[in-house]
Amino acid sequence: MLLTLACRRLEVTAEVRGLAKILVREKVMPGPAETGDAVHVAAAIVNHCEYLLTWNVKHMANPNKKRHLGNVCLKLGFVPPEIVTPDSLWMLDEEE
Repeated sequence: MLLTLACRRLEVTAEVRGLAKILVREKVMPGPAETGDAVHVAAAIVNHCEYLLTWNVKHMANPNKKRHLGNVCLKLGFVPPEIVTPDSLWMLDEEE
């Protein structure tokens, strides 16, 4: 299987900032909500990204946070992206 990644610039809108504040308040992501990891995750959620690629396994690609993020997104009517590290994408490609 060939994996193709498309990258585009995502705007930090009022909706993204508001969602980032909720993610920090609900302890899905650490603060600060204005400039931290929560903004990256919120931008991916609001823009309906399928994947969010990161090396940050402490806060973003943390398997323990996956369910929590999913629950918060579900309550707000969003679908969370699959937050993955580059090496996990390579492993997915090799499994096919």
